[in-house]
Amino acid sequence: MRITGGTARGIPLRVPHGDLVRPATDAMRQAVFSSLGDRVDGAGFLDLFAGSGGYGLEALSRGARRGTFVEKSPKAAACLRQNIAAVRKSLGASGGAAADQTAAGGNGDREVVVVEGDVFSGGWPEVAPDLVFVDPPYDQIEAVAPRVFARLYELYPSVEAMLVVFEAPGENSLAPFGWVLRKRLGKGARQPTASIFSRAASRVG
Repeated sequence: MRITGGTARGIPLRVPHGDLVRPATDAMRQAVFSSLGDRVDGAGFLDLFAGSGGYGLEALSRGARRGTFVEKSPKAAACLRQNIAAVRKSLGASGGAAADQTAAGGNGDREVVVVEGDVFSGGWPEVAPDLVFVDPPYDQIEAVAPRVFARLYELYPSVEAMLVVFEAPGENSLAPFGWVLRKRLGKGARQPTASIFSRAASRVG
């Protein structure tokens, strides 16, 4: 598992042993960021169910300026911090990020925060992110997807330009209230897909 593009391209990412996390594949991340294009440069992001941090770190490598990672597992969060340090070193920044701390410095003072805890327990940024990456365990998608989209709308009600990238297997069809599916990458039942959503023009109800 490696960063697929940008300044830190080729940097390997650590993943905890066992089946604790299911990292987004290199091919899926590459497809997602090719689709996002110049929306990444200068952006702020929120990486939910971050695991080893593949989506958010890919964004940093490709020019994102700030980001928040939220991960519940201490073992996965430990790998995430090591991966942040490796990517930031490649970007010319000093040091890494620790839980609940902002790491800035070097290469434009990119800000990175790691929140170790459940995604609904707090820690989401006060400043609305431009990009939100959501990659939950597949068996939890039905339960968490409506809550994630509702929470985004509640916290950032006036941000129409926000894009949400939600990874799910091909047999899952998401239709969150108040959001519009702009593109779906990947196909096939039981195969990873990434759906890109934006806010609907109006939301009634």
